[in-house]
Amino acid sequence: MRSLAHVMPAAIRELLRSSPLSPGKVTFAWRAAVGPAFDRATAVTLDGQLLIVETGSAEWAREIRRSTSTILNRLQGLLGEAAVTSVQVRVNPNLRVP
Repeated sequence: MRSLAHVMPAAIRELLRSSPLSPGKVTFAWRAAVGPAFDRATAVTLDGQLLIVETGSAEWAREIRRSTSTILNRLQGLLGEAAVTSVQVRVNPNLRVP
């Protein structure tokens, strides 16, 4: 018998992949892919297959850009490979970050 900790990630992945793409689904997948610190420091929107990530500081933008490959792989694992094919990071000084 497999433990719940092993079954849940696969169940969440399947649920995300099988439901229609929506802003809420993208935000949930972003949060799951990057963790709470990156999530709190960013706002995300999906434009076609391009994920636009806004953050309020150059430091956060640099950290996100450095992790883009890993983040993209995680998002594709959650949403499907065709849902998000690239990530663009923008600094928005009006966005409040911790």
